Amino acid sequence: MNYIFSFLTVVFLFLNVQAQTSSPQRYKYVFTVAKDGTGEYKTIQDAIDAMRVYPLQPITLYIKNGVYNEKIELPANNTDVTFVGESVDKTIITFNDYSGRGKTTTFTSFTAKISGNRFVAENITFANSAGPVGQAVALYVDADKAVFKNCRFLGNQDTIFAAGENARQLFLNCFIEGTTDFIFGPSTAVFQDCTIRAKSNSFITAANTTPGKNFGFVFLDCKIVADSSVTKLYLGRPWRSQSRTAFLRCQLPNAIAPEGWNNWGNPENEKSVVYAEYKNTGDGAGTTSRVPWAKQLSEKEAKNFTVENIFSLPSAMLADDSWFQLPRTKTFDWPSKAGQPATGR
Repeated sequence: MNYIFSFLTVVFLFLNVQAQTSSPQRYKYVFTVAKDGTGEYKTIQDAIDAMRVYPLQPITLYIKNGVYNEKIELPANNTDVTFVGESVDKTIITFNDYSGRGKTTTFTSFTAKISGNRFVAENITFANSAGPVGQAVALYVDADKAVFKNCRFLGNQDTIFAAGENARQLFLNCFIEGTTDFIFGPSTAVFQDCTIRAKSNSFITAANTTPGKNFGFVFLDCKIVADSSVTKLYLGRPWRSQSRTAFLRCQLPNAIAPEGWNNWGNPENEKSVVYAEYKNTGDGAGTTSRVPWAKQLSEKEAKNFTVENIFSLPSAMLADDSWFQLPRTKTFDWPSKAGQPATGR
């Protein structure tokens, strides 16, 4: 009898798993959120919680205009998810946590934490509204192959935490503002055609590049702007000693400190960091007074700083795709009827 029961249990589990993996139509792949109640959900986190983990097809979450005052988290098992906002200026995710508020630390102060690989966000503002009170993260992203396209990131200190020692992230045509170390972390991250706004005398980047990596933070064809009160702005300082940061063909304002880079009070960092520049323009692009341990790339060296090369895997045995090549912007396509197939796991 026990043998028969065990056999039937195995058969049931097999059929259940087969049904989950062979019937993608049983599950829901398009979700809608609207503050005014015209969507399926009023909060973004409720929609995330209803998504199937490790989906059989990519999931799209359409978010209508509104100020979503909530702290959201997309876990690591929620992969292949795309957030599409109705408009970047009016689709706003915001919260006001900051380090020192109760038990909150820098790394738990986030407004949005994105851990699911192959994540895409378009036309969304991520903001931390705590103000200039210390570390207050707007975006914590440790997902690999994450793309943020036409998004805004608003905050002060530590606006974007590009986390994940082995993560790769692309910020395309984005607006990022902050005060101190407002782009920081260990990820390999490319910022392409972005506008970077500095709001105080401080440091734009604080990379914590993992030892052995060829690239850390790379800014390609970006525009750096500074508020009128800013007179001494550094391109970066090393959060850890292997920090790698490069600015290529960027517009740099007069507010950039002539020395360009800072060693974070430790001359030993100068021996191990790689801080590079290539053909930057603007009043702050002069290199004659740069620190001697900064590198001015040759034309040959600069050719290595392509998105394809930066994001390539170190081993040829590990095949990779062109996840960072988005052929077109995903249009905001609010479903006329929100179907309700099973969600499940």
